[in-house]
Amino acid sequence: MALSVEELKAAIVEKAEKSPKPALYVKDFYACDPDAKPRVIKNLANELVREGKLMFWSSGSTTMYATPGRVKNEEKEGGI
Repeated sequence: MALSVEELKAAIVEKAEKSPKPALYVKDFYACDPDAKPRVIKNLANELVREGKLMFWSSGSTTMYATPGRVKNEEKEGGI
């Protein structure tokens, strides 16, 4: 059964906060709802960036998603 938009957004944020890695690829969020199409997941992740709940993080060669406070803390500690 597919999750509602709000449930899926909450699952994406929860995965970003609880993941051992501070920054995640969009494909890492696909497991939040296996029934959702990848494009839907990407659009919701981008919407969460616009809402300020996630942010883009770039390694220089690829763009990833992270929670704003977590990625800043990791950069200060040299963890990324």
